[in-house]
Amino acid sequence: MINKTIAITGLGWLGQPLGYRLASLGYTVKGSVTTIEKATLLQQNGFDVYPVEISENGIEGEIQALLNNADCLVIMIPPGLRKNTGADYVLKMAHLVAAINESAVSKIILVSSTSVYDDSQGNVTEKNEPRPETIAGKQLRQVEELFINSEELQTTIVRFGGLIGGTRQPAKYLAGRKDLSDGNAPVNLIHREDCINILVEILKQDAFGKIFNAVNPNHPRKSDYYIQKAEELGLELPSFAENSTDEVYKQVDSENLKMILNYSFKTSI
Repeated sequence: MINKTIAITGLGWLGQPLGYRLASLGYTVKGSVTTIEKATLLQQNGFDVYPVEISENGIEGEIQALLNNADCLVIMIPPGLRKNTGADYVLKMAHLVAAINESAVSKIILVSSTSVYDDSQGNVTEKNEPRPETIAGKQLRQVEELFINSEELQTTIVRFGGLIGGTRQPAKYLAGRKDLSDGNAPVNLIHREDCINILVEILKQDAFGKIFNAVNPNHPRKSDYYIQKAEELGLELPSFAENSTDEVYKQVDSENLKMILNYSFKTSI
């Protein structure tokens, strides 16, 4: 019988189903959301939930109650940088590291993103040092280093590709759009089921202090993939502009999922 307590910051699209899966496996699950209203709703569904809001100014809410007695903390706090809010993700996460260091928690799973790699890097695995060029990529990489360099913490970084599953199918957002760019780029996607399975395996195998690129090994061309998905969903087909064939595109693969976790993907993209 598993007798471990897992805390999850961010019980959202991925955190909630992860919480349910861990509870079904015998783990004790605690989690945080950003508002009291969301916390109350999830508490009614049987979750041990705390309102926690992390900003550049610090942390509001019951962060130490969340961390208390936890054997591992899974961090799922998206940067929110696409919304151009000007938020300083690095500063927010520095506040979280300080709070963790005040607790007894030392094992961390930090959910990151393949956007830490730049397109110019071409084919990459965990052996390649990220060289991000975008603001979001640079901030994500700084946050990874913040955790990796902390002597008190044993952090595993999981760099997820584009997330799909449930109602989240990117083809819906591209349906009917014309002259889309980068049609020759390989897609770097992962289904939510595989995300959950990988996180569970890290916990089961106590695989801390590692880095995992978590992307489905199937990389069809962007134009082929989204046209096919639009057809399957009965949506208006997108069209793609002609691109130069010598363009360099990022393809993210993993050596560590197989080598360290012996993981094989279960769900197609």
